[in-house]
Amino acid sequence: MAIDYISMRDIRSVDLNLLRTLDALLDERSVTKAAERLSLTQPAVSGMLTRLRESFDDPLFVRTQRGIVPTLRATQLAGPLKQILSDVETLLQPTAFEPSTAAFTLTLAATDYALQAAVVPFLAKLRRLAPSIRVATRPVEDDRVQAQFERGDLDLALMTPEATLPDLHARHLFDESYVCALRVDHPDASVGTLSIDRFCALDHALVSYAGQRFWGVTDDALTKIGRPRRVALSITSFMVLAEILRTTDLIAVVPRRLVAGAEGLVTFEPPVEIPGFTKLAVWHERTHRDAGHQWVRALLLETCNAVDANPEQLLGCSRDRVPAE
Repeated sequence: MAIDYISMRDIRSVDLNLLRTLDALLDERSVTKAAERLSLTQPAVSGMLTRLRESFDDPLFVRTQRGIVPTLRATQLAGPLKQILSDVETLLQPTAFEPSTAAFTLTLAATDYALQAAVVPFLAKLRRLAPSIRVATRPVEDDRVQAQFERGDLDLALMTPEATLPDLHARHLFDESYVCALRVDHPDASVGTLSIDRFCALDHALVSYAGQRFWGVTDDALTKIGRPRRVALSITSFMVLAEILRTTDLIAVVPRRLVAGAEGLVTFEPPVEIPGFTKLAVWHERTHRDAGHQWVRALLLETCNAVDANPEQLLGCSRDRVPAE
């Protein structure tokens, strides 16, 4: 913990306000912005920085043309400092958590698929039960999630097991499967099923975040049985896919939750076996014991379980704990 960086003699000179100031300076990289965030004057923050430098026996920050840059020592303190402040905040919170009066910001990372499949129904419940909890969403960046959690930039992430680091807490949200979707008045919609020959003859749309733009899990499955398909459209977001399918003769193999109950679309089981995937809720030790965050995670799980029970309503959480809270 950060307290290990301070000698026992110096601990007496470091108060909570100094640590909060150091945290703000590390986040803002500016004395002026840190002062605004803390509702203090710039001279007051400068004075606190002087005391911090004396306590840690390190400059902590170096001035550049772009502002102040943390020293290596300050960078090493950032993660443990966030943990200490979070622990102190938890100690000061009342033991009983009341959602209707709770007021904090939840920062959540998810793909656009997970936003639609899990976060949209979750927000509907959250707004009704805890209207003062704010939610900020951001894209999932697998290679940055750990650092974002440690810095306090992220509270919760919706990820796959393959991308989840072992030292993060995780809980099973749902298992997803694929369906073939097409518009309700598509020439093949009335058949009720698609043969492998017809499936491969039609023009397909797919969503590709990166990598091969015209290749996906469906093509992997088709390759195993020696069949190709025609991919006519590759897009980077699920958000517009339903509208594209409603207005063209394209078909698409998509996650089932994405099109559950979607107006103007029908779905078939794909004529080839396509492996599904799993979504987890992932969080850091920093928020693991916080009553508010525990309640939020439980609500997300409850929401996803509701979707499993009634996918047509897409109301949304889970069965298992990985590991148990």
